[in-house]
Amino acid sequence: MNDLQKIPCVLMRGGTSRGPFFLASDLPRDQAQKDATLLSIMGSGHPLQIDGIGGGNPVTSKVAIIGRSKVEGADIDYLFAQVRTDRQYVDYSPNCGNMLAAVGPFAIEAGLVQGQGTDTLVRIHNVNTGKLIEAKVPTHGNEVIYLGDASIDGVPGLAAPIALTFMDAAGAKTGKLLPTGKAIDIIDGVAVTVIDCAMPMVLIRAIDLGLTGYEDPQALTENRELIARLARIRIKAGQLMGMGDVTDMVIPKPVLISPARKGGTLSVRYFMPSECHPALATTGAVGIATAAVTDGTIAFEDAGKLTVPTQIQIEHPAGRLDVQLEMRNGTITAGLVRTARRLFEGYVFAKPNTAIENAA
Repeated sequence: MNDLQKIPCVLMRGGTSRGPFFLASDLPRDQAQKDATLLSIMGSGHPLQIDGIGGGNPVTSKVAIIGRSKVEGADIDYLFAQVRTDRQYVDYSPNCGNMLAAVGPFAIEAGLVQGQGTDTLVRIHNVNTGKLIEAKVPTHGNEVIYLGDASIDGVPGLAAPIALTFMDAAGAKTGKLLPTGKAIDIIDGVAVTVIDCAMPMVLIRAIDLGLTGYEDPQALTENRELIARLARIRIKAGQLMGMGDVTDMVIPKPVLISPARKGGTLSVRYFMPSECHPALATTGAVGIATAAVTDGTIAFEDAGKLTVPTQIQIEHPAGRLDVQLEMRNGTITAGLVRTARRLFEGYVFAKPNTAIENAA
């Protein structure tokens, strides 16, 4: 196997996502070589990713790259990579809040952060967005505790709770909470809210697209007319947000908004962007919750015109995700609970770097 690259790797579940975690020092510094390595590791370009360790779905084709941070107020850097399943393409434009749940545990076990007491605070700088997130990781000394009594919808069983706090998520990519300067825009004949908070998104009332918003995710994914229309809307939204041509990017994400049915604040269907998420992205939840307290947005109207501090309960296909909004130093912070698990550690093998179809 000396013709293959042998790279230390830890496979982890973070929230409702899963993927390999790497130390930045173990991957090539050259961007093209790094992309080629990740594409080979994941098996990108095949729908099942049969020649790699990817899971053939956007939520299991994610990579976390971790290193020490030189950013003031941060312990570690976290670079997220969304590896496309359908073709050889690595997208570094978004953050992933579910994978983020496993970043703190990985950093402690990799020796990048010293565990302390029963809870260890890990201050994370997300390289993709430049934003800071605090993770409170259950520990026993320097040992990470994974077993516990917390549950999150979309993941079976119980685990130890990891509290994430997004310190100032507004303007993650564009620098503005409402990049167009308006709470409502009209795109493709429907009213939308274009918002950039943890994740750039386009919020659309499901009823305006002839849907209830409670449909099964697979049925929505297979509705090719819907997917084509959402693509038109998000491409136009990307232009309005100043992001240029977003055709090959996974942001902004389209989100269908509907009234809650099970006692929550809102019900949503979140797209990635051409497949409906089986649950809900953590970053998406932060942005949707913030929209719910932002005057004039679609979410604000449907949530009942709430003000901070408040808890936003977002219903999704797998259950519910609660986001606690608070004010700190004049900005909104968003807190939520996720869980994580270390699945295996060892080495992954990548083919030698060769020319790739299209690397970000």
